[in-house]
Amino acid sequence: MPSAVCFRGAAKAFGAVRAVDGVDLDIAAGETVALLGRNGAGKSTAISLLLGLNEPDEGSVSLFGGRPEQAVRAGRVGAMLQETRPVPRVTVRELVSFVAGRYPAPLPVDEALALAGITELAGRRADRLSGGQAQRVRFAVALAGNPALIVLDEPTAALDVEARHAFWESMRGYARRGHTVLFSTHYLEEADAHADRILVIDRGRMVADGTGEQLKRSVGGNLVSFDLAGRPTEGLALLPGVVSMEVRGDRARLRSDDSDATVIALAELGAIRALEVTPASLDDAFLALTSTALETV
Repeated sequence: MPSAVCFRGAAKAFGAVRAVDGVDLDIAAGETVALLGRNGAGKSTAISLLLGLNEPDEGSVSLFGGRPEQAVRAGRVGAMLQETRPVPRVTVRELVSFVAGRYPAPLPVDEALALAGITELAGRRADRLSGGQAQRVRFAVALAGNPALIVLDEPTAALDVEARHAFWESMRGYARRGHTVLFSTHYLEEADAHADRILVIDRGRMVADGTGEQLKRSVGGNLVSFDLAGRPTEGLALLPGVVSMEVRGDRARLRSDDSDATVIALAELGAIRALEVTPASLDDAFLALTSTALETV
C-alpha cells in the first residue's frame, strides 16, 4: 500500500526564505504523528503543501499515492486549521450536517458530534460558543467526512486543561479506528503522550524523526542537578559522564550519559545539596535538536 503521506525532496520558498527545504518523509496509514517546530520553522508551510493549498517549488508531495488535491476531493482528508471563523446564524448540527453532505461517505452526524464530545451543543449557534467549544466543533467538522487522514494544526491552542483532555480523548477514539492522524503542537507533553512518532522541523528541514523515547535518548542520558551553595563550578564539566553543563541561579544542571559515575564523582567532592537525577524530557530533546540545527545552518 502507498504511504498515507509522502514527501520527496519537497521545497517551498517565499522570497529568499526556504520555508520547507528538501523534506523527505513517509507516514504510514494508521500512524499518529506529531510535528514539532518553533514559530517559523516550517510546520504550517509543510501542512499547506500536504493539503494541496500550496505547490512545492521542488520535489513532490503525495497522499495515498496521488496528488493532495485528488485525495481532498475524494474525501480522504480532513483538516482542522488555526485560522477559521465561525459561520453565523447556524447551529452546530446544521454546520456539521452541511459539511458531511459534501463528502461521498461521511460519518453519521450524531457519530461525528459524539466523537468530538459536543452532542450537547448540537442545537447551539456555532458563532456563540466559548473558545474551547468552538475548537471541538472545528474537530467535528474535520471528522464529518470520515477521512482516512486528519490533519490538526495546533488543535489545543488556547484550550484549558479540561478541554485539552477532552479533545485528546476524542482524537484517540478516532485514531483507534485505524485512521491516520498528523498534528502540530507547541505542547511537547501532548506530542509525547499521544503520538506514535514525532517529527521535528527546523529552518524548513526535518532534524529528527522517532518515538518520544528515541528523541529523549538522543539528548545524551540523564540530568543531574544540585544546589551549588556557593561552590565554584570549575571542573564540573570534566566530571565522568558529563556531556554539557548549565547553571541557573545557584543550581547546576549536568547532562550526563553515565549519571551513576557523575553522582559518585560529585559525592567525592563533598556534601551535595538537593541532588536530583531525572531522565531527559522531550523539552530537553527539542531544545538540543533545534540548537544543533541552528549551529549547522
